[in-house]
Formats: sequence, structure tokens, C-alpha cells
Amino acid sequence: MSGSEQLLWGGGLVSLLFVVLWWRQQVTRDATPVDVGWASSIGLLALFYWFTSGQVGDARVAVIGLLGAGWAFRLALFLYWTRVRGHREEDGRYQALRRGWGDRAGAFFFVFYQVQALLAWLFAGPIFLAMFARPGWSVGDSIGVGIWLASVLGEATADAQLARFRADPASKGRVCQVGLWRYSRHPNYFFEWLHWGTYVAMTVGAPWGWLTWFAPALMLLFLFKVTGIPATEAQAVRSRGEAYREYQRTTSVFVPWFPKATSRSTVAGVANAVVDGTVGADTESGTGGGAGL
Repeated sequence: MSGSEQLLWGGGLVSLLFVVLWWRQQVTRDATPVDVGWASSIGLLALFYWFTSGQVGDARVAVIGLLGAGWAFRLALFLYWTRVRGHREEDGRYQALRRGWGDRAGAFFFVFYQVQALLAWLFAGPIFLAMFARPGWSVGDSIGVGIWLASVLGEATADAQLARFRADPASKGRVCQVGLWRYSRHPNYFFEWLHWGTYVAMTVGAPWGWLTWFAPALMLLFLFKVTGIPATEAQAVRSRGEAYREYQRTTSVFVPWFPKATSRSTVAGVANAVVDGTVGADTESGTGGGAGL
């Protein structure tokens, strides 16, 4: 199968998968699993490109296919455990969309799901390009593996730290500032973004390597302008008030860095807010799922 045929078949299969997922939400009135579907589809595409490459036994192609699938399936499993399993109600984001779209929700969700399919296909593109960037292992490949290890370990650590914080009753009314959350307000988003640098490093010098830059650039756009950080921060300020505003003043928004000093007067104000019960429980939702929201 040629490269163009792989891409066309991959796009068609992912589109079909999201038709099935759309039909499921039509029946259940619950679009939450689309996040799991988005992450899983990138992993499935990585495996599809590997198995249909005609180079299944090539170590470099195999490593890149497994890296892409490993990142995607870890994210999908995390999203399933935190957003789908044991949750009887539809995610609030999709409830809002369903209310806003009213009687046309079915048609609009169909378009929304196909946009998710397109984005999954696009984000799997750098994995495809990295597989066939060069015939042998290079220094760039080793750097890419290092980036992948750092990003997956960092994202998993941030997710686990937040989950433990939220599960502790003593954390109610406090802002999560444990572990990586002391150095970044969104370490999970940072490491999710960093992951896409894996394929940039692996395609340095390749004829089409420059195309892999679109993934980290597009992910950064989604996180800062479309979804992720703006909505999360707005909700955090509403629920945690001055405690979160102080967190914003002292802690890097994205790239992990040493926190700034906290003023004595601000500490007193935050403490009073916690005692008065005006600071809500942590609401950071962890790693993002579908790129569309």
C-alpha cells in the first residue's frame, strides 16, 4: 500500500469510526465518550500506518508506531477512567452544546464528530511522516524518544498527582499545588503539548519534516485560544476566588518554572477565604481529550 493510499484509507476508517460513535450518542444522549474515541483513533492510526507500511519488521518504523499508539492509548485509558467509567451524566460541555443546539443537536453533533475525526487524522500525520522520514536510526530519533519519555512520564505524573489531590477530603477548598502543580498551573497540558515535539525531532532534515511543526503549533492554539486553559482558568477563578488568583500571580501558566514569592497580606486573605468556605474544591479536569473542545 502506497503512502497516499495509507492516508486515504486511514482517514476513511477514522471517519467511519466517528459515525459509529455519533450514532451511539444519538441513542444514549451522551457524547462524553467522544474524548476517548479521539485519543484512541490516533493510536489506531499509528498502528494502521505501521501494519500497512510494508515495513512491519523495520525497527525504526515499529518504534515510532508503538510510541504514537502508546501515548494515545494511555490518554484514552485515563479519559475513560476519569470521564466515562462510573459517570452517569453527560459531560457538562456536551450538555451545554446539546441545550444550545436544541432540535438540531443530532445534525450539529454529526458535524462535530466528523471534525474530531479530521483532527485525529491530522494529528496522526506527524507520526506517519516520522515513520518514513529516513531509512535508518539517527540522533534526531534518539532525541525524539527522549522527548516522548519525558512528556508521557510528566503527563502521567501530573494526572496522578491531581487525582490523588482531588480524592483527599482534606484538599477540599484548596488549590492543587503539589508536585508538578507547584511549578505550572497546567503541567498536564504542557506535557501533552511537548509530546508532539517527538515527531519534529525525528523528521529534522527530512524533505517533508517541516510539516510536523503544525501539530505542536495547532495544539498550542487549542490550549491557549480554543479550549483548555481559558475555560479551566475562568472556572477556577469562579470556584476558588482569591486563592486561585494568588496561584495565577505566583505560578507559571504553562511551562514549569519556580514559583514567585507570596505576599504576607495575600496569604492572610486566602486563608480567610478558605475558612469562610468561599474557595471551591479543585476543578481541574486533567488532560484534555477531543481537540475540538
